[in-house]
Amino acid sequence: MSVPMRRESRGLVPDLFDLLEAPMAALRPMAGQQMRLEDYVKDGRYVLRAELPGIDPDDVEISVSNGVLTIHAERRHEERQAHRTEFRYGAFTRSVVLPPNADENDVKATYDKGILEVSVRLAEEREERRRIPIEEKPGAGQPQS
Repeated sequence: MSVPMRRESRGLVPDLFDLLEAPMAALRPMAGQQMRLEDYVKDGRYVLRAELPGIDPDDVEISVSNGVLTIHAERRHEERQAHRTEFRYGAFTRSVVLPPNADENDVKATYDKGILEVSVRLAEEREERRRIPIEEKPGAGQPQS
């Protein structure tokens, strides 16, 4: 004999929104969707990986300016059959603030199986803190009478 599972109800309104939202998800423009990113540091380089499945690398633009790395990609896909045409299109843009020691002149990018990988060389971090000597004013150490 099976035990009935109790389904926790969230009320009528959230269930209606779930039903309405699922079919509409396919109709949302690509600009409203985010490209997924991951970043890490490896071998003295800041590495940013972006999921861009089905996008031609020629339709991807990477730029770096004032410590910000920007990835812009466009998707254009069209399938034609005898009596039917289906197409998908849209644009993605994401910007990421680079670490303060990133070398904007040493940026490399590769694309493999839907994953864009951008790496930026990190300069060795220097000690930003330095000791400031204190000068003594003439006559400052003399007792006043």
